[in-house]
Amino acid sequence: MAWVSVDHSWVITFGILGNVISLMVFLSPLPIFYRILQKKSTEEFKSEPYIIALFSAMLWLYYAFIKTNELLLIIVNSIGCIIEIFYITIFLIFAARKARIYTAKLILILIVGVFPMIVLITLLLFRGSSRLQVLGWICVAFAVCVFAAPLSSMKRVIQTKSVEFMPFNLSLFLTLRGISWLFYGLLSNDIFLLLPNILGVTFGFLQLLLYFIYRGKEEVHKDRRVDKVGPEVDINMIVEECFSDKKQDHNSSELRAEQIV
Repeated sequence: MAWVSVDHSWVITFGILGNVISLMVFLSPLPIFYRILQKKSTEEFKSEPYIIALFSAMLWLYYAFIKTNELLLIIVNSIGCIIEIFYITIFLIFAARKARIYTAKLILILIVGVFPMIVLITLLLFRGSSRLQVLGWICVAFAVCVFAAPLSSMKRVIQTKSVEFMPFNLSLFLTLRGISWLFYGLLSNDIFLLLPNILGVTFGFLQLLLYFIYRGKEEVHKDRRVDKVGPEVDINMIVEECFSDKKQDHNSSELRAEQIV
């Protein structure tokens, strides 16, 4: 489907730009995992984005091998697989038991189960261009899942009025990556790269919009919670006052008894 006629050098330019920004996207969660290593806890962070990102990178890597002559896609998705495996490993080490079990189940379903099944089906049941078409639409479907994964974070931002668990760097680089691969898909006449990145750019802009709306408001939200609780109470002082009152009552009783006698 050749809807754009363009110099091949522009395709290479946007492909390289897409690779560079994709690498930044893969590396942008590093502060999150540095925090996890420091606190030895995954806190409120979720594993789904990293597992889905790994699965998507594996699919695009397979797509690039089937399509042939897609060295840029092979390079960036190979690096992406390595980085996502590193993130998931750290998450499994420091996650709570319930989160660890849930993460392991997702890995078994997607990485160990679904991906080999897709490879077998496309290799055994399809040939030539039809294999590439089927695989391309599968890649589009799961790429949409990758771009839709931050929806849970966006919902949490709206509910808590805090952007603590939706890092700005990740949202920014996701948007820039979507723009780069969108133009790469457009100029290389690859509809399977074009379609999901249209959605990716849309979600990216929505995340950035939420960030600018709610940044700095989490402190106000915390202050309101403190006001509702009220001033701090010194329990020790209350206990001492109670004992003091009882002691005074006891002394007053003894004095009245002596007067009567």
